[in-house]
Amino acid sequence: MPYEEKRTWIMAVAAVVSYVIYLVVVLFRVGDSALTEVSYVAPLLWAVGGSIIASIVASIAVSIGSRDGDRKDQRDREIDRMGAQTGNAFIVLGAVAALALALADRQSFWIANVLYLGFTLSAVVGATAKIIAYRRGYWPW
Repeated sequence: MPYEEKRTWIMAVAAVVSYVIYLVVVLFRVGDSALTEVSYVAPLLWAVGGSIIASIVASIAVSIGSRDGDRKDQRDREIDRMGAQTGNAFIVLGAVAALALALADRQSFWIANVLYLGFTLSAVVGATAKIIAYRRGYWPW
């Protein structure tokens, strides 16, 4: 498995795990109160920060243990570009949804969570597109 594919797996797993942990923490805090009254800011920041740190640490560990290092060839660059373009669509969708919520004067809880969901979907869908390209081949037409 190429180094870039390993990094892609790391980022996908980190995004999913951090988002699931965030959801569990927020839903656990609900109790008898309304969902929008839950203290979500600290868990969201910890989830994002933890995901970034976990990705960096795991990428360094994989880089140390990898024979091919961080060499990228033309195919890796094309796959990375295609995956980023695919994932960026979800950043845009999340931003548009957050804008719509802001214009509708919704609570900041929903705006922040829609943005975080957009970022997570962007990472997961982009990584999935990259992994499929690595596994099944990629032909830039």
